Amino acid sequence: MDPAPGMGGASAPLSSLELPAEARDWFAMLKPRVITLVVFTGIVGLLLAPGPLHPVLALAAVLCIAVGAGAAGTINMWYDRDIDAIMRRTAKRPIPSGRIRAGEALGFGVTLGVASVLIMGLATNAVASGLLALSILFYVFVYTVWLKRRTPQNIVIGGAAGAFPPVIGWAAVTGTVDVMPLLMFAIVFFWTPPHFWALSLYASEDYERAGVPMLPVISGARATRLQVVYYTVALVLVSLLPWVLGYAGPIYGVSALGLGAWFLIASLRVLWDRQDPAGVSLTRDAPARWAFRVSLIYLFALFTALALDHLLSVPYLG
Repeated sequence: MDPAPGMGGASAPLSSLELPAEARDWFAMLKPRVITLVVFTGIVGLLLAPGPLHPVLALAAVLCIAVGAGAAGTINMWYDRDIDAIMRRTAKRPIPSGRIRAGEALGFGVTLGVASVLIMGLATNAVASGLLALSILFYVFVYTVWLKRRTPQNIVIGGAAGAFPPVIGWAAVTGTVDVMPLLMFAIVFFWTPPHFWALSLYASEDYERAGVPMLPVISGARATRLQVVYYTVALVLVSLLPWVLGYAGPIYGVSALGLGAWFLIASLRVLWDRQDPAGVSLTRDAPARWAFRVSLIYLFALFTALALDHLLSVPYLG
């Protein structure tokens, strides 16, 4: 979530910048599709945490997680406006299309980020507020500024930013970090590479055009397909830890096994896709697109199973 050092990118023509930015453009700056997943995992972390939290404060915590994620996404779009203008997938975003000024977007993102951290601290506690600040800073400076344009491992390391929400949700209730939120963090962390590399396989021409060192661009499609499978296997094993260690019951355990098998099959289809000698798909990367969709459903379903297991209070039988 890329090559030229520094901020990069020329401004759009003045005539374009002077077009009024409508509410949907500002909303798009928040990356709402990403926020949906972020908020959901944060809610599950909050739900699983032991101890009470007033519903109003819980709602405030969830909103802060959403706004904080939106702030990080907005600053990411501001920084990446040069490469977004080059890639077909992102060229119509508000900044490269000239519907929102770059400076206004940066101010919007910084304001939202600061506000979300402050309100989280006032509504819950300093630990949750600090973790939210860390997640925003990690996404902006570690992933966007440092890693994205420099290494094909950007998604592996930078994926930690998207793994914070369940830990933040847990901390909002307890004021601490325990084993269970760290296990949820690990699940999202290991989920990110196969999820995003499946996308990068069928968007590799975009990344190559923009000079972003995504794995398919640097190591080739064949190596990327293998990494998708390797990380999916690691993810399935990690996803079983809450059950094996006694932090979740059989509802979650069975769900993790079934969903993991489904995701692994999708990953193997990516590996077995008909390819030319360079590893390029001969079927327009249909398996990679399918695996990307499966990965989204997988994470939603896995965290849903975790929440249901907790709500139904089925005892661990191990």
